Amino acid sequence: MGDPSSDTWHEKGWRFLVGKPRDLFDRSVFHSLLLVPVLAWVGLGSDGLSSCAYGPEEAFKAIGASHTYLGIALAIATALTVVLLATAYGALIESFPTGGGYGVATRMLGRRVGLVSGCALLVDYILTITISVASASKAIFSLLPPDLGHWMLPAALGGLLFMVVMNMRGAKESILVLLPIFAIFVITHAILIVLGIARHLPEAGATATHLASDFRHGVDTLGWGGVVWLFATAYAMGGGTYTGIEAVSNGLPLLKEPRIQNGKRTMVYLAVSLALAAGGMITCYLLWDIRPEENRTMNALLAERVTAGLPGSTVFVWTTMLSAGALLVAAAQAGFLSGPRVMSNLAVDGWLPRSFQTLSERLVTGNAILFLGLASAAALLYTRGDVTHIVVLYSINVFLTFTLTMAGMWRFWAKADKGIKKRRRRIALYVLGTLVCGGILVMTAVTKFREGGLVALAVTGLIVSVCLLIHAHYQSVSSKLRKLYMELESVDRVARDTPPIDPKKPVAAILVSRYGGVGIHTVLNVFRSFPGHFHGVVFLSVGIVDSGKFKGEDSLDELRRETEDSLAKYEVLAKSLGIPCTSRHALGLDIVDEVESLCLATAKEYPKLTFFAGKVIFGKPQWYHAILHNDAAMAVQRRLQLAGRTVVVLPARIND
Repeated sequence: MGDPSSDTWHEKGWRFLVGKPRDLFDRSVFHSLLLVPVLAWVGLGSDGLSSCAYGPEEAFKAIGASHTYLGIALAIATALTVVLLATAYGALIESFPTGGGYGVATRMLGRRVGLVSGCALLVDYILTITISVASASKAIFSLLPPDLGHWMLPAALGGLLFMVVMNMRGAKESILVLLPIFAIFVITHAILIVLGIARHLPEAGATATHLASDFRHGVDTLGWGGVVWLFATAYAMGGGTYTGIEAVSNGLPLLKEPRIQNGKRTMVYLAVSLALAAGGMITCYLLWDIRPEENRTMNALLAERVTAGLPGSTVFVWTTMLSAGALLVAAAQAGFLSGPRVMSNLAVDGWLPRSFQTLSERLVTGNAILFLGLASAAALLYTRGDVTHIVVLYSINVFLTFTLTMAGMWRFWAKADKGIKKRRRRIALYVLGTLVCGGILVMTAVTKFREGGLVALAVTGLIVSVCLLIHAHYQSVSSKLRKLYMELESVDRVARDTPPIDPKKPVAAILVSRYGGVGIHTVLNVFRSFPGHFHGVVFLSVGIVDSGKFKGEDSLDELRRETEDSLAKYEVLAKSLGIPCTSRHALGLDIVDEVESLCLATAKEYPKLTFFAGKVIFGKPQWYHAILHNDAAMAVQRRLQLAGRTVVVLPARIND
């Protein structure tokens, strides 16, 4: 990757921020990047558990000050929903260990439905980051004087920048930094809930009588239909509480082996902690008659009321809210961990630009992390950090992907062998999951259509449309290339005996990737354009380790075999033409850096080397071609020309 001592000042500054490059060929790197269940609970579960800072509050606010008697039913429904979804996703892990959501919908409901699920999940992760940093800012500013409220949004943007830098360093480093914060959050909130309920136990009888009276009055005032509608609306507004549950299944590749068992264990940790925390917070709001106040969270008000008059109350309140604020920043971790994987999967399937598959030198999907950071910043600015507004946007996309996932798993088990014992239980589980998630989705979209519902659906629809256009472009280019070079690929090649390459004579070095029409065209064109000049050919190929291939220790061996197999086919092509040949290959993260290094190393063996590369060019270039197609050939040409080497780029033209 070059000598660090020769780096420019900005390259040195970047390395200081994100760390030194990892050694791709160090076997221990794969183990060091993977997570045990406790760390996965922190990194992937922090999103779910930290949602107690806004999910229960938004649900309780929605029932209104006159109908708090619904709080107990709301707490129970919230806890049961957490258990239902965690159970469903825990079972999903068994059938789809490579990840849920997008993969399930694509396989079971079709590619286009899968695309909708993937785009909704992508927006979900963008808003995971957005709502986490916005809620963190609000939690911390709840402890400060109200006249400082105008700094809330800048603070949220600062927290977002911090998380982008942390994640550019790599997933595990960011989780280890946040582990103490997570522990303090769990301990302080557990104390808050237990203390809040315990201090009201002597009044349990009077509270029950009061709630029963309020319930009868509510039915008399609103009628049964009105009470049910109010409860359903509040229940739907608490949808942000459940958002982190799918992160475990989507982040399963980050877990240590055995992944399925560790994933299910992580899901249990998350389900138990989230159900108790969310249900407990709603119960405490009811018992302590907590009402929302501007620029203050209900959790901050609850902490003050519960600990009033107790020793160290001020320290406890500050510790509780600061840990909540810090963990909410950490909750953005779920978006930064799982969001890039969703983008990578979409890119591998041709729905997004292929650059989102590329790993950085720290083995993270740097392009995706930067995109998520920018998109989250835009969402923060659009909503001005208003948590209630973000929750509406958030819940619709969360429950859109939840509903499609549940429906996909319902179909999976409906098609399963009827002899499987747990088939009926699984069908019942996913039917219930589909109905619950679909109900929350419809309720949120209908009741909040003008308060964010329309925007959420429009943004997701826009992303789906862009993905369809990108996919259509890639399909068109592939089809045209196949038609253009179909005859070249269909010719049977028979290798002939050829002498070794004479390094003292002119030799052509041809850069190739997978064996196909463009590469064959380039080889034939070289010897057609320079007849009798070259006395041999060296095929050069670099296997790029992108996020679609970075699955574990065996990935490099598999990629190396694929690269060698392609080169072997090119050698057969050259020998069938009677041309002496050999090949060289390398594996790496950055196509330009690795090709440059491989070319310069090969030039030392063959002093009279001329380099050739093929490049797809379009008859009518468009602005989006630079985004959707890499410019590696031209970048390599510039690098090698600066090193004093001759490079010829041969076109493979498409009339577009």
